Amino acid sequence: MKIAVSSMGKDLNSMLDVRFGRCNYFVVYDTEGGLVKTVENRGQMSGGGAGIAAAQQIIDEDVDVVITGNMGPNAFNLFKNSDIKVYRCGSIKVETAVQLFKEGKLEELTQAGPAHAGMGMGTGRRFRGGR
Repeated sequence: MKIAVSSMGKDLNSMLDVRFGRCNYFVVYDTEGGLVKTVENRGQMSGGGAGIAAAQQIIDEDVDVVITGNMGPNAFNLFKNSDIKVYRCGSIKVETAVQLFKEGKLEELTQAGPAHAGMGMGTGRRFRGGR
């Protein structure tokens, strides 16, 4: 089984990044051989669609499970349609997240978080001083 963890760094001692589409790396751990592979997230610098780009990259790695903090609806639906399970975890070491998964202590995501509007300032509502 291959487990991909959104990560701030390149190895098992790195901290899990709770951002899926904008994380720096994915640490891919193969439970059968204990092999670790680091994949730089190509979606992290996208103006939009970072989650989709990151999800496709993980699907191409033939991963069975993803561990992250948050995931938007587009990436979540890609994984759901590819039979890849997604689990939520906080900002802890990647190695600890993998161990918690193996022990069945992580929550499986059954629905996506809110969509994000890229890295720009957006056109959201602004505080208007109590009007």
